[in-house]
Amino acid sequence: MALPAVTQGFDELPADEKIEYMQALWNRVAAHPEQVPMLNWQRELVGERVAAYRSGLTTTRPWGDVREELRASLHNVRR
Repeated sequence: MALPAVTQGFDELPADEKIEYMQALWNRVAAHPEQVPMLNWQRELVGERVAAYRSGLTTTRPWGDVREELRASLHNVRR
């Protein structure tokens, strides 16, 4: 996939402003998830995971717990 043309001046922005700009773009896309294309293999995978969850074959954990676990593991890697 070729990269689309970058908005004029983007390359001159500091890194933190580039990230803010990218987040703003993502927020616009995410505001309409029904318009985001999904490939067949992605749709199948989601269907499999939902079916496994509904049948009790998988478990879930609160996002906050997962996030803290990830942060702790990243903190340990940086030491």
